[in-house]
Amino acid sequence: MWLVADEEQATNMAALGYQVGERVIVASGDLRTLPPETREVISRASEVRVGPGLDEDSAWQLEAIRRGYQIPGGGLLIFEPGFDRRMVAIYGHPSTSGLGVLGEQGPDGGVERLRSIANDYGADGSVVLPTFEIIATVASASAGGDGDYSAMTARDVIRPWIETAAANDMYVVLDLQSGRTDFLTQAKAYEEFLRLPHVGLALDPEWRLKPHQVHLAQIGTVDAAEINQVVEWLAGIVRDEALPQKLLIVHQFAYSMITNRQHIDTPPELAVLIHMDGQGSLEGKYNTWNNLTKEPDADQFYWGWKNFYDEDSPTATPEQVLELTPNPVFVSFQ
Repeated sequence: MWLVADEEQATNMAALGYQVGERVIVASGDLRTLPPETREVISRASEVRVGPGLDEDSAWQLEAIRRGYQIPGGGLLIFEPGFDRRMVAIYGHPSTSGLGVLGEQGPDGGVERLRSIANDYGADGSVVLPTFEIIATVASASAGGDGDYSAMTARDVIRPWIETAAANDMYVVLDLQSGRTDFLTQAKAYEEFLRLPHVGLALDPEWRLKPHQVHLAQIGTVDAAEINQVVEWLAGIVRDEALPQKLLIVHQFAYSMITNRQHIDTPPELAVLIHMDGQGSLEGKYNTWNNLTKEPDADQFYWGWKNFYDEDSPTATPEQVLELTPNPVFVSFQ
Protein backbone atom coordinates (compact mmCIF):
# COMPACT_ATOMS: atom_id res chain seq x y z
CA MET A 1 0.00 0.00 0.00
CA TRP A 2 1.08 3.55 -0.76
CA LEU A 3 0.32 6.60 1.35
CA VAL A 4 0.31 10.15 -0.07
CA ALA A 5 1.10 12.74 2.61
CA ASP A 6 2.64 16.19 2.96
CA GLU A 7 6.35 16.51 3.77
CA GLU A 8 6.00 17.10 7.49
CA GLN A 9 3.59 14.24 8.03
CA ALA A 10 5.52 11.94 5.71
CA THR A 11 8.69 12.47 7.73
CA ASN A 12 6.89 11.71 10.97
CA MET A 13 5.17 8.66 9.55
CA ALA A 14 7.97 7.13 7.50
CA ALA A 15 9.25 4.79 10.19
CA LEU A 16 5.77 3.66 11.17
CA GLY A 17 4.79 3.39 7.54
CA TYR A 18 7.56 0.94 6.76
CA GLN A 19 6.67 -1.08 9.85
CA VAL A 20 3.09 -1.60 8.68
CA GLY A 21 4.03 -2.07 5.05
CA GLU A 22 3.04 1.34 3.70
CA ARG A 23 5.33 3.32 1.46
CA VAL A 24 5.04 7.09 1.53
CA ILE A 25 4.80 9.51 -1.40
CA VAL A 26 5.60 13.06 -0.40
CA ALA A 27 3.25 15.63 -1.97
CA SER A 28 2.24 19.23 -1.50
CA GLY A 29 -0.47 21.29 -3.17
CA ASP A 30 -2.27 19.91 -6.21
CA LEU A 31 -1.53 16.19 -6.59
CA ARG A 32 -2.02 16.47 -10.36
CA THR A 33 1.29 18.36 -10.52
CA LEU A 34 3.25 15.38 -9.20
CA PRO A 35 6.02 14.26 -11.59
CA PRO A 36 4.84 11.86 -14.31
CA GLU A 37 6.91 9.03 -12.86
CA THR A 38 5.23 9.48 -9.47
CA ARG A 39 1.79 9.56 -11.07
CA GLU A 40 2.72 6.34 -12.86
CA VAL A 41 3.58 4.68 -9.53
CA ILE A 42 0.23 5.79 -8.12
CA SER A 43 -1.74 4.59 -11.13
CA ARG A 44 -0.12 1.14 -11.00
CA ALA A 45 -0.33 0.60 -7.25
CA SER A 46 -2.98 -1.82 -6.03
CA GLU A 47 -3.96 0.50 -3.19
CA VAL A 48 -3.21 4.16 -2.45
CA ARG A 49 -4.73 6.41 0.18
CA VAL A 50 -4.46 10.07 1.15
CA GLY A 51 -2.64 10.61 4.41
CA PRO A 52 -2.83 13.51 6.83
CA GLY A 53 -1.77 17.05 6.05
CA LEU A 54 -3.28 17.32 2.56
CA ASP A 55 -6.27 19.47 1.67
CA GLU A 56 -9.82 18.40 0.84
CA ASP A 57 -9.17 18.35 -2.90
CA SER A 58 -6.54 15.64 -2.59
CA ALA A 59 -8.99 12.73 -2.61
CA TRP A 60 -10.52 13.49 -6.03
CA GLN A 61 -7.14 14.55 -7.43
CA LEU A 62 -5.72 11.19 -6.36
CA GLU A 63 -8.66 9.43 -8.00
CA ALA A 64 -8.03 11.42 -11.21
CA ILE A 65 -4.49 10.08 -11.26
CA ARG A 66 -5.75 6.58 -10.57
CA ARG A 67 -8.46 6.73 -13.25
CA GLY A 68 -5.82 7.48 -15.88
CA TYR A 69 -7.64 9.94 -18.15
CA GLN A 70 -5.41 12.64 -19.61
CA ILE A 71 -5.75 15.83 -21.59
CA PRO A 72 -4.86 15.25 -25.26
CA GLY A 73 -1.09 15.62 -25.41
CA GLY A 74 -0.69 14.41 -21.83
CA GLY A 75 -1.09 15.62 -18.28
CA LEU A 76 -3.99 16.40 -15.98
CA LEU A 77 -3.87 20.21 -16.08
CA ILE A 78 -4.78 22.23 -19.16
CA PHE A 79 -1.98 24.73 -18.57
CA GLU A 80 0.43 22.84 -16.36
CA PRO A 81 3.28 24.71 -14.64
CA GLY A 82 6.52 23.94 -16.43
CA PHE A 83 4.69 22.61 -19.50
CA ASP A 84 3.85 25.39 -21.96
CA ARG A 85 0.71 24.43 -23.82
CA ARG A 86 -1.17 26.59 -26.31
CA MET A 87 -4.52 25.62 -27.76
CA VAL A 88 -5.18 26.65 -31.37
CA ALA A 89 -8.77 26.32 -32.57
CA ILE A 90 -10.98 26.64 -35.61
CA TYR A 91 -14.40 28.01 -34.70
CA GLY A 92 -17.82 27.59 -36.23
CA HIS A 93 -20.87 25.39 -36.69
CA PRO A 94 -20.66 21.93 -38.29
CA SER A 95 -23.59 22.55 -40.63
CA THR A 96 -22.69 25.88 -42.23
CA SER A 97 -19.68 27.84 -43.42
CA GLY A 98 -21.47 31.09 -42.61
CA LEU A 99 -20.61 30.96 -38.91
CA GLY A 100 -16.90 30.27 -39.14
CA VAL A 101 -14.21 28.19 -40.77
CA LEU A 102 -15.00 25.00 -38.86
CA GLY A 103 -18.05 24.46 -41.07
CA GLU A 104 -16.10 24.86 -44.31
CA GLN A 105 -15.10 21.19 -44.22
CA GLY A 106 -15.93 17.99 -42.38
CA PRO A 107 -14.18 16.67 -39.25
CA ASP A 108 -11.29 14.99 -41.10
CA GLY A 109 -10.72 18.08 -43.22
CA GLY A 110 -10.83 20.14 -40.03
CA VAL A 111 -8.00 18.07 -38.59
CA GLU A 112 -5.83 18.81 -41.62
CA ARG A 113 -6.71 22.50 -41.63
CA LEU A 114 -5.85 22.84 -37.97
CA ARG A 115 -2.49 21.20 -38.47
CA SER A 116 -1.59 23.74 -41.12
CA ILE A 117 -2.73 26.67 -38.94
CA ALA A 118 -1.28 25.51 -35.65
CA ASN A 119 2.36 24.97 -36.56
CA ASP A 120 3.48 28.59 -36.24
CA TYR A 121 1.95 29.00 -32.79
CA GLY A 122 4.57 26.79 -31.23
CA ALA A 123 7.41 29.10 -32.30
CA ASP A 124 7.99 30.18 -28.69
CA GLY A 125 8.49 26.58 -27.56
CA SER A 126 4.88 25.92 -26.59
CA VAL A 127 3.30 22.55 -27.29
CA VAL A 128 0.29 23.20 -29.53
CA LEU A 129 -2.99 21.38 -28.84
CA PRO A 130 -5.28 21.55 -31.92
CA THR A 131 -8.89 22.26 -30.92
CA PHE A 132 -12.37 22.31 -32.44
CA GLU A 133 -14.49 25.15 -31.02
CA ILE A 134 -18.02 24.16 -32.00
CA ILE A 135 -21.03 26.46 -31.72
CA ALA A 136 -23.46 24.13 -29.98
CA THR A 137 -26.28 26.64 -29.51
CA VAL A 138 -26.72 29.37 -32.11
CA ALA A 139 -28.13 32.85 -31.52
CA SER A 140 -31.31 33.18 -33.56
CA ALA A 141 -33.23 36.10 -35.00
CA SER A 142 -36.53 34.38 -34.13
CA ALA A 143 -37.77 33.35 -30.71
CA GLY A 144 -38.29 29.71 -31.60
CA GLY A 145 -40.77 27.38 -29.94
CA ASP A 146 -39.31 27.93 -26.50
CA GLY A 147 -38.92 31.67 -26.90
CA ASP A 148 -35.21 31.74 -26.09
CA TYR A 149 -33.82 33.10 -29.40
CA SER A 150 -31.28 30.29 -29.44
CA ALA A 151 -31.21 27.16 -31.62
CA MET A 152 -29.89 23.94 -30.11
CA THR A 153 -27.67 21.77 -32.31
CA ALA A 154 -28.51 18.09 -32.17
CA ARG A 155 -25.92 16.00 -30.37
CA ASP A 156 -25.68 13.64 -33.34
CA VAL A 157 -24.46 16.57 -35.47
CA ILE A 158 -21.68 17.32 -32.98
CA ARG A 159 -20.75 13.73 -32.15
CA PRO A 160 -18.59 13.01 -35.26
CA TRP A 161 -16.41 16.03 -34.43
CA ILE A 162 -15.92 14.87 -30.85
CA GLU A 163 -15.07 11.35 -31.98
CA THR A 164 -12.66 12.61 -34.64
CA ALA A 165 -10.96 14.87 -32.09
CA ALA A 166 -10.51 11.94 -29.71
CA ALA A 167 -9.03 9.80 -32.47
CA ASN A 168 -6.53 12.53 -33.36
CA ASP A 169 -5.49 13.57 -29.82
CA MET A 170 -7.31 16.89 -30.08
CA TYR A 171 -9.51 18.96 -27.76
CA VAL A 172 -13.09 20.17 -28.26
CA VAL A 173 -14.82 23.26 -26.84
CA LEU A 174 -18.62 23.52 -27.03
CA ASP A 175 -19.73 27.14 -27.40
CA LEU A 176 -23.08 28.41 -26.06
CA GLN A 177 -24.99 31.41 -27.46
CA SER A 178 -27.87 31.06 -25.06
CA GLY A 179 -30.22 33.96 -25.86
CA ARG A 180 -32.82 34.35 -23.13
CA THR A 181 -31.95 30.98 -21.55
CA ASP A 182 -29.38 30.81 -18.77
CA PHE A 183 -26.07 29.19 -19.64
CA LEU A 184 -26.38 26.31 -17.17
CA THR A 185 -29.67 25.12 -18.66
CA GLN A 186 -28.09 24.89 -22.10
CA ALA A 187 -24.85 23.33 -20.84
CA LYS A 188 -26.79 20.46 -19.27
CA ALA A 189 -28.15 19.53 -22.70
CA TYR A 190 -24.60 18.51 -23.68
CA GLU A 191 -23.66 16.80 -20.42
CA GLU A 192 -22.83 13.49 -22.09
CA PHE A 193 -20.05 15.22 -24.04
CA LEU A 194 -18.83 17.29 -21.10
CA ARG A 195 -18.26 14.07 -19.16
CA LEU A 196 -15.52 13.19 -21.65
CA PRO A 197 -11.92 14.11 -20.77
CA HIS A 198 -11.25 16.04 -24.01
CA VAL A 199 -14.32 18.32 -24.07
CA GLY A 200 -14.58 21.79 -22.49
CA LEU A 201 -17.13 24.59 -22.57
CA ALA A 202 -17.38 28.22 -23.73
CA LEU A 203 -19.95 30.85 -22.73
CA ASP A 204 -20.58 33.76 -25.10
CA PRO A 205 -22.20 36.69 -23.24
CA GLU A 206 -22.55 38.68 -26.47
CA TRP A 207 -25.60 36.51 -27.17
CA ARG A 208 -27.02 36.33 -23.62
CA LEU A 209 -30.22 38.36 -23.73
CA LYS A 210 -32.24 39.92 -20.98
CA PRO A 211 -36.06 39.54 -21.13
CA HIS A 212 -37.53 41.44 -24.09
CA GLN A 213 -34.10 41.94 -25.74
CA VAL A 214 -33.33 40.61 -29.21
CA HIS A 215 -30.03 39.84 -30.91
CA LEU A 216 -28.02 42.55 -32.69
CA ALA A 217 -29.99 45.37 -31.08
CA GLN A 218 -27.44 45.46 -28.26
CA ILE A 219 -24.45 43.52 -26.94
CA GLY A 220 -25.57 40.88 -24.48
CA THR A 221 -24.32 40.56 -20.91
CA VAL A 222 -24.01 38.07 -18.08
CA ASP A 223 -23.20 38.42 -14.40
CA ALA A 224 -20.54 36.43 -12.56
CA ALA A 225 -23.28 34.81 -10.49
CA GLU A 226 -24.69 33.03 -13.58
CA ILE A 227 -21.21 32.04 -14.74
CA ASN A 228 -20.54 30.59 -11.29
CA GLN A 229 -23.56 28.32 -11.61
CA VAL A 230 -21.84 26.77 -14.61
CA VAL A 231 -18.49 26.72 -12.80
CA GLU A 232 -19.93 24.78 -9.87
CA TRP A 233 -21.75 22.28 -12.07
CA LEU A 234 -18.83 21.69 -14.44
CA ALA A 235 -16.36 21.34 -11.57
CA GLY A 236 -18.70 18.75 -10.07
CA ILE A 237 -18.48 16.70 -13.27
CA VAL A 238 -14.68 16.78 -13.09
CA ARG A 239 -14.77 15.48 -9.51
CA ASP A 240 -17.49 12.89 -10.14
CA GLU A 241 -15.79 11.42 -13.18
CA ALA A 242 -12.21 11.89 -11.87
CA LEU A 243 -11.39 13.77 -15.07
CA PRO A 244 -8.44 15.95 -16.02
CA GLN A 245 -8.94 19.67 -15.57
CA LYS A 246 -11.49 21.17 -17.97
CA LEU A 247 -11.27 24.38 -19.95
CA LEU A 248 -14.03 26.94 -19.36
CA ILE A 249 -13.94 29.93 -21.71
CA VAL A 250 -15.88 33.16 -21.24
CA HIS A 251 -15.87 35.42 -24.30
CA GLN A 252 -15.42 39.16 -23.82
CA PHE A 253 -14.67 42.15 -26.04
CA ALA A 254 -16.47 44.84 -24.01
CA TYR A 255 -16.61 45.61 -20.29
CA SER A 256 -20.40 45.38 -20.30
CA MET A 257 -20.40 41.74 -21.42
CA ILE A 258 -19.41 40.49 -17.96
CA THR A 259 -20.56 42.22 -14.80
CA ASN A 260 -18.65 41.57 -11.58
CA ARG A 261 -15.97 39.68 -13.50
CA GLN A 262 -13.73 39.74 -10.45
CA HIS A 263 -16.18 37.43 -8.68
CA ILE A 264 -15.92 34.60 -11.22
CA ASP A 265 -14.80 31.48 -9.36
CA THR A 266 -11.69 29.70 -10.62
CA PRO A 267 -11.61 26.33 -8.82
CA PRO A 268 -8.81 23.81 -9.43
CA GLU A 269 -11.14 21.56 -11.43
CA LEU A 270 -11.28 24.17 -14.20
CA ALA A 271 -8.93 26.38 -16.20
CA VAL A 272 -11.00 29.56 -16.60
CA LEU A 273 -10.02 31.67 -19.61
CA ILE A 274 -11.23 35.03 -20.89
CA HIS A 275 -11.29 35.00 -24.68
CA MET A 276 -10.88 38.43 -26.28
CA ASP A 277 -12.94 37.77 -29.40
CA GLY A 278 -13.34 41.27 -30.81
CA GLN A 279 -12.95 41.97 -34.51
CA GLY A 280 -11.83 44.94 -36.60
CA SER A 281 -8.60 46.85 -37.03
CA LEU A 282 -5.50 45.45 -35.41
CA GLU A 283 -4.97 48.69 -33.50
CA GLY A 284 -8.50 48.52 -32.15
CA LYS A 285 -8.07 44.91 -31.10
CA TYR A 286 -4.80 45.74 -29.33
CA ASN A 287 -6.59 48.51 -27.42
CA THR A 288 -9.37 46.16 -26.36
CA TRP A 289 -6.84 43.53 -25.32
CA ASN A 290 -4.85 46.00 -23.27
CA ASN A 291 -7.94 47.41 -21.58
CA LEU A 292 -9.38 44.02 -20.62
CA THR A 293 -6.08 42.50 -19.48
CA LYS A 294 -5.10 45.47 -17.31
CA GLU A 295 -8.12 45.18 -15.02
CA PRO A 296 -7.18 44.34 -11.38
CA ASP A 297 -8.70 40.85 -11.68
CA ALA A 298 -6.88 39.90 -14.90
CA ASP A 299 -4.28 37.72 -13.21
CA GLN A 300 -6.89 35.24 -11.99
CA PHE A 301 -7.66 34.16 -15.57
CA TYR A 302 -5.89 32.63 -18.54
CA TRP A 303 -6.23 34.64 -21.75
CA GLY A 304 -7.14 33.91 -25.35
CA TRP A 305 -7.12 35.82 -28.65
CA LYS A 306 -9.36 35.42 -31.70
CA ASN A 307 -8.49 35.98 -35.36
CA PHE A 308 -11.14 36.71 -38.00
CA TYR A 309 -10.20 35.98 -41.60
CA ASP A 310 -12.75 38.33 -43.15
CA GLU A 311 -13.55 40.95 -40.50
CA ASP A 312 -10.06 41.78 -39.18
CA SER A 313 -7.97 44.35 -41.04
CA PRO A 314 -5.42 42.93 -41.13
CA THR A 315 -5.52 39.54 -39.42
CA ALA A 316 -2.76 39.34 -36.81
CA THR A 317 0.22 37.18 -37.70
CA PRO A 318 1.38 34.42 -35.36
CA GLU A 319 4.37 36.59 -34.45
CA GLN A 320 2.10 39.47 -33.46
CA VAL A 321 -0.13 37.23 -31.36
CA LEU A 322 2.81 35.67 -29.55
CA GLU A 323 4.16 39.12 -28.65
CA LEU A 324 1.03 39.97 -26.64
CA THR A 325 1.13 40.34 -22.87
CA PRO A 326 -0.19 38.34 -21.12
CA ASN A 327 0.77 35.52 -23.41
CA PRO A 328 -2.33 34.03 -25.12
CA VAL A 329 -2.69 30.33 -24.38
CA PHE A 330 -5.76 29.95 -26.59
CA VAL A 331 -5.91 31.27 -30.17
CA SER A 332 -8.93 30.70 -32.39
CA PHE A 333 -9.83 31.38 -36.02
CA GLN A 334 -13.24 32.27 -37.43
